[in-house]
Amino acid sequence: MKKLLILALSSLMIFSLTACGNSNAVNSVSSQKPAADVTDKATAASAKTSENITANGKGKKILVTYFSHSGNTRRVAEQIHNLVGGDMFEIKTVAPYPTGYQESVEAAKKEKETDGRPQLSAKVDNMASYDVVFVGYPIWWHTAPMPVYTFLEAYDLSGKTVIPFCTSGGSDIAESMAAINSLCPKSNILEGLTANDANTIEPWLSRIGMR
Repeated sequence: MKKLLILALSSLMIFSLTACGNSNAVNSVSSQKPAADVTDKATAASAKTSENITANGKGKKILVTYFSHSGNTRRVAEQIHNLVGGDMFEIKTVAPYPTGYQESVEAAKKEKETDGRPQLSAKVDNMASYDVVFVGYPIWWHTAPMPVYTFLEAYDLSGKTVIPFCTSGGSDIAESMAAINSLCPKSNILEGLTANDANTIEPWLSRIGMR
């Protein structure tokens, strides 16, 4: 009887040790998983940073300029700025446009018909230091608003890369490209974008070599 009792106790001890060993193995794997996740996240963050450095580290100084009446073009400009870096500048007129839709439409029409050049409230002091200038605007009467004309005529953009983008209610940026080419005759003008769909912005930047 004593031998049977000893055998039973020995079997129980072996079983307990085996169970403990398996439990430790499971805990070991579980404790390693978060560490692996952290490493993966760190690697991903590092890759993202490297990607941004590669995209924006081409030795080019970038300025993202925009004229925005309703805020649509401003949001596009901010998204571009987030993707390419650089500085931002808002093109603003001394005399604000009417807030009402029809009144602002009529004011824009009158400026276009008279080839007006509304006065701007601020200027870029160090334009000569920039290599790439993004120019954003809404399409008004099938072209860029006249404040954009004022802005582009105020600087010597010779040799600079000019990249237009726009928002519109139905027109395409192609309608304004004749004006941009005329206003920047000695600039390297890249493909513009009608940025009504935010999902088109990053692919466009990659296509023109800015990402």
